[in-house]
Amino acid sequence: MSTLRDALRDLSEDVFFDLLESDDAYLLVLDVPGATAESVEVTVADGTVVVEARRQKLDDGEYRYLEENRPLLVDLELPLPDDAAGETAVTVERGVLELTVPKRPSGGETPLDVADRENAG
Repeated sequence: MSTLRDALRDLSEDVFFDLLESDDAYLLVLDVPGATAESVEVTVADGTVVVEARRQKLDDGEYRYLEENRPLLVDLELPLPDDAAGETAVTVERGVLELTVPKRPSGGETPLDVADRENAG
């Protein structure tokens, strides 16, 4: 998990996040102000998660921008922890993205059947 923590520490000061861990999963909570489920794209491949979130600009014709200080795009590429498993879940609600990454079972051992050649048919 240290590679993920290091990558998060290197993010711009404009990106706000929390990283949580349970026995079974990691949870990354990321602020994506103005973004919706339709304007967020998350992909996971080759041990990396890529998050692209776009904010919709106000364009009602009545107002014009005098100053714009919120980013239009959050674009992150983060390494997954070594013990991350598949089936990553993503939700976006009220400008907050939650990315849940389950962990592989601890130990990583898979018992194998041992055939008895002496008594085999």
